[in-house]
Amino acid sequence: KAEPTKLYYHEVHIYKKDGNNWSKIHVLKEHNGQVTGIDWAPESNRIVTCGTDRNAYVWTLKGDAWKPTLVILRINRAARCVKWSPKENKFAVGSGSRLISVCYFEQDNDWWVCKHIKKPIRSTILCLDWHPNNILLAAGSCDFKYCPLIFISKEVEEKPAPTAWGSKMPFGEVMFESTGTSGWAHSVCFSDSGNRVAWASHDSTVAVAEGGKTAVCASLTSETLPLLCVTFITENSLVAAGHDCYPVLFVYDSNKAAMSFGGKLDVPKQSAQKGMTARERFQNLDKKATADSKEAVLESVHKNSISQISILNGGKAQCAKFCTTGMDGGMAIWDVKTLESAMKDLKIV
Repeated sequence: KAEPTKLYYHEVHIYKKDGNNWSKIHVLKEHNGQVTGIDWAPESNRIVTCGTDRNAYVWTLKGDAWKPTLVILRINRAARCVKWSPKENKFAVGSGSRLISVCYFEQDNDWWVCKHIKKPIRSTILCLDWHPNNILLAAGSCDFKYCPLIFISKEVEEKPAPTAWGSKMPFGEVMFESTGTSGWAHSVCFSDSGNRVAWASHDSTVAVAEGGKTAVCASLTSETLPLLCVTFITENSLVAAGHDCYPVLFVYDSNKAAMSFGGKLDVPKQSAQKGMTARERFQNLDKKATADSKEAVLESVHKNSISQISILNGGKAQCAKFCTTGMDGGMAIWDVKTLESAMKDLKIV
């Protein structure tokens, strides 16, 4: 088991799990600027990275070393996010150039080429996700808009079957667009069937849109701080996390076309109350301007914002385990059945 780590500079470190310990086994150095996006294709075992140097690299393991291949994105602003397609034959890169670069490998020229989706994008692309059919692409941007887009390459794909989002799929066509939230998008995710798509925005809103003849959109503004990531763990349940440092559950009711809050998934254990001496009280008054004995220590698993949620076992249809990665440098693995049994009245459907 190996795990890539995107650092706040031009390197990518790969760690391998050995028992309960993690050891660094590879360092990927090719970018000249900060690495802003990374994705690992599990079947082909290739890594794609993008960064502020406006380039992308596809890394292939040859022997004991990762060899990079430069992908020229033809953008004039920093790349912000990257995502492999489900079939791993192409990837999409969102950038500050107000476009999406969809890259695929051209066998005849032995080179990665890219096509641009420009309209109707009007701001930086912050998040991407692919539809299970390998064609439809969802994107979230800074202009408070979310839209699934379409990309078809005759060199790579055959004509796709009709989906809940439509049957006619010309290149770059907008199949759905939402402007119902008041914050920029942090994360976007298709369900396992591809008939639903969810996104989290900076106004602490989680929304779900369901495709059909008349697309239905339901949203819920939570009481949490802004959520940075969201993913489906079943067709009706979503897990999201962000600046509150713990994952939360949301449930979508298709019959009512409504969202509901399922609860916190990280309930800290109650710690024993400790008395405070007169000396400690005066020290708190001097240092913190307060006599309160509470320490500013989070009791959650993560001690800083959670920036990513990844499905480990079961897939989006019936997730068994998922992983959260935080800005505290920590990674936590959550067992869905254990969460259900540990939390009263929690049922993930």
